[in-house]
Amino acid sequence: MKPRMQISILFIMLPLVFLSAQAEPSFPADSLLSSGSVSVVRKAFILPISGWQRLSYNSSGLDCQFAPSCSNYGAGSIAEHGIILGPVMAADRIVRCNPMALEYHAKLGGKFYTDDFHIIDPVEPLKRSSGKSPVLAALMSAIIPGTGRIYADRSWDGIFGFIMFAMPAASAYNSRNDESTIAFSIYASAAAVFYGGEIYGAWRTAKYYQKVE
Repeated sequence: MKPRMQISILFIMLPLVFLSAQAEPSFPADSLLSSGSVSVVRKAFILPISGWQRLSYNSSGLDCQFAPSCSNYGAGSIAEHGIILGPVMAADRIVRCNPMALEYHAKLGGKFYTDDFHIIDPVEPLKRSSGKSPVLAALMSAIIPGTGRIYADRSWDGIFGFIMFAMPAASAYNSRNDESTIAFSIYASAAAVFYGGEIYGAWRTAKYYQKVE
């Protein structure tokens, strides 16, 4: 993305962040936008999540199966871990929020559900022992995204993770020769985030999401 465009986006985002910070919190992510302990840069990344919640929280069809929801998880990850690791953690959660999530968590046993059957999955993972190697899982997904999750016994997470990485990566490749660099920058950034999410997600799956015998 060209410097002038980056500056233009910054000038658009900053006023929105400050306006959101002054508003009365209506949705969960709004509390982070109004928090004095969250930096302006992190708030700029949380702002689109706050906008998404205005849609998702008003539609029963977009109710997340996790607790906290993926949007709250993403906002919390960015607020706590910054604009590099935070989006990567959010990408990992998005991949795991697939039709197999409930079955995978049911196999773990223990108290992993809220009273209304949402899957408990905090930003800081619940500590569990594991017989899998987190380092090996991460290395496998670094070579071929998704394979580390498959090694850690979550094959469908691995398949979804590979798809989520491959789609923007293919789009970035196809748009690499376009006159405009905007599309390439967006697709390449998304691919990079989901690539990081696969490495982190494979490590996290092997380390924490294993059945304790």
